[in-house]
Amino acid sequence: MFVLLGFLLIGAVLGNIVSLICQVLLGPEGMEYSLVLSYPLMFLPAMIFASHRSSSLSMNHEGVKLNNAHFAPFGAVVCALAAAAVTVSAAFCAEPVVTLLPQMPAWLEETLKGMTSGTIWVNFLCVSIFAPIFEEWLCRGMVLRGLLAKGLKPVWAIALSALFFALIHANPWQALPAFALGLVFGYVYYKTGSLTLTMLMHFTNNTLALVLGHIDAFKDAETWMDVIPGGAYWAVFAVMAALTVFILFIFSKIKLNDPKGNLDPVKSIFE
Repeated sequence: MFVLLGFLLIGAVLGNIVSLICQVLLGPEGMEYSLVLSYPLMFLPAMIFASHRSSSLSMNHEGVKLNNAHFAPFGAVVCALAAAAVTVSAAFCAEPVVTLLPQMPAWLEETLKGMTSGTIWVNFLCVSIFAPIFEEWLCRGMVLRGLLAKGLKPVWAIALSALFFALIHANPWQALPAFALGLVFGYVYYKTGSLTLTMLMHFTNNTLALVLGHIDAFKDAETWMDVIPGGAYWAVFAVMAALTVFILFIFSKIKLNDPKGNLDPVKSIFE
């Protein structure tokens, strides 16, 4: 896990170098468009290391599949709809924690707004496509899957992967809600083994933020508290909290094939 984090930092340095080159060559607009190159590049060293490591271990060791599909008794469609809904409700419930933090620095606020209110196709590609694919591959596919396969108690594996997910966001204003969502994503992955499903959840969260960032009424709002009046906000919060608990209860009904989680085994090459 720490090695992956180290390679991610190396990738981040490479991505920043690419961003600076683009800015020098293309001017201010180059910084925005450079995300299309720098974001995937950030994950490339970790992906190369993981691919090499997996290839080496597959020669003599059993493993578990990266992406599985344990949706019984509900089916893939119901699980997908439930996963999208619990993402929205859990994100809403995580918001009050962020309000306890000090004011976000202006430079960070502008950076985050630029990721959801700039050129739409660049935002969509980076926020709604790249982020769900690469971050879920890393945090659930590599970290959580590895911890579960090693036999770590599931509650700790899910918590550690959520903490890892929080850390890669590199600031508390994103890290705290990321940790909360990471717990939900992790539990869904533990029960279904489906990386596709957690990518859908991540896509739902990020795309909602992207859509709201392009609506004038929401552009200056930092939280839903700025949009929904006090009493109504807490009423909505109660509904969202109940919905989160209910949907997680639904996922709890998916039977586990193994205490480590619904991760299908993969035989070694020489077996």
